[in-house]
Amino acid sequence: MKVYTRRGDDGSTDLLYGGRVSKSDSRPEVYGDVDETQAFIGLARAAAGEELSNFLLRIERELWIVMAELACNPEKIDNLDESSRVTEEMVQGLENLIDKISEKFEPPTEFVVPGEDEIAARLDVARTVCRRAERSAVGLSLKKSYVVPYLNRLSDLLWSAARWQEGESVTTKSIPVSE
Repeated sequence: MKVYTRRGDDGSTDLLYGGRVSKSDSRPEVYGDVDETQAFIGLARAAAGEELSNFLLRIERELWIVMAELACNPEKIDNLDESSRVTEEMVQGLENLIDKISEKFEPPTEFVVPGEDEIAARLDVARTVCRRAERSAVGLSLKKSYVVPYLNRLSDLLWSAARWQEGESVTTKSIPVSE
C-alpha cells in the first residue's frame, strides 16, 4: 500500500462512512486542529518525565477517538460504535487528571506568561491549539456529542500540566516594567 492516493489532489477528502468534502470544509479544519493539538502534545511528551509522559500518551490515544468522531459523515454518525465516540466518561477522566495535577502546585492568581520552562511552554502551545479546535468544533453544532466538553477539559488539563511543570509561574504582575 502506498502512502499517497492522489484522491485529494482535487482539494477534497473522504469522510468516514462515505462522502467527500472540500479540505477547507469545517470538518477537516476541526480534526486538523485536533491533529495539531496531538502533535504538540507529542512534542511535550518527548521532553517530559515519566509521570507526565504517561498521561500525555493516554491523551494522545484519546485524541484519535476525537478525530474519528469529527471525521465521520454526520449522516452516518450512528455507524460509529462507542469505542469510536467521545464519552462522558472520557470527559470525567480528564477532570480527574486535572484534580490530581492541581494538587501538585499552587495555582497562580494572575495571568501567566508562558515560557518559564520548556515543557510547560510546549504544553501551552498545545493548549492554545486545543482552544482553537474547541472553537472550531462549536461551529459544527455536533448533536449528542461530548467532543466540545472534552476539548474544553483538555485545554484546562494542558494549562494545569504546564503550571505544574513550571513549579512557579511568571505572572503579568511579576514582570519588571522597563523604562
